[in-house]
Amino acid sequence: MSASTNGPAARLPGRSLVAGLLLGIGTATTVDEVVFHQILQWHHFYDRSTTQAGIVSDGILHAVGWAAAIGSLFLLADLQRRRALSRPRWTGGLLLGAGGFQLYDGTIQHKVMGLHQIRYGVDLAAYDAVWNSVGAALLVSGLVLVLRSRAADRADARAADDGRGAAGA
Repeated sequence: MSASTNGPAARLPGRSLVAGLLLGIGTATTVDEVVFHQILQWHHFYDRSTTQAGIVSDGILHAVGWAAAIGSLFLLADLQRRRALSRPRWTGGLLLGAGGFQLYDGTIQHKVMGLHQIRYGVDLAAYDAVWNSVGAALLVSGLVLVLRSRAADRADARAADDGRGAAGA
């Protein structure tokens, strides 16, 4: 089957997953940056220095998130052009990327490295619980979609092999 056909063999699930992961990371960083850094002004990406350093760090985070999103869109356009997009794998990657960033931010950046907290001057327990629960829910949902799509891809491959075997008999 050629790469321009729309059958299961034409799919590029690995590229679809990467495209989704990048867009998930880009989306999560943008939501974090716009909502929590700019609108609510609860924190900056790096709060262990001056406000100016925090704003510069926000700009770097925004640039990295934007680059991930743009890279994802190029991959997505190529997959669409080839008719090789695996939508379940892309959607799973999107959720994995967003949830992975959220959990990384909430655990590594907030707690382990202490770069910033969600908010200052309040009891963080509820904020941390919601932040990390949302990240975990996104991550688990993405993982379920990816695993289901892998199982479906294997079943499609087995069916295609069975069809070739029966045709040759």
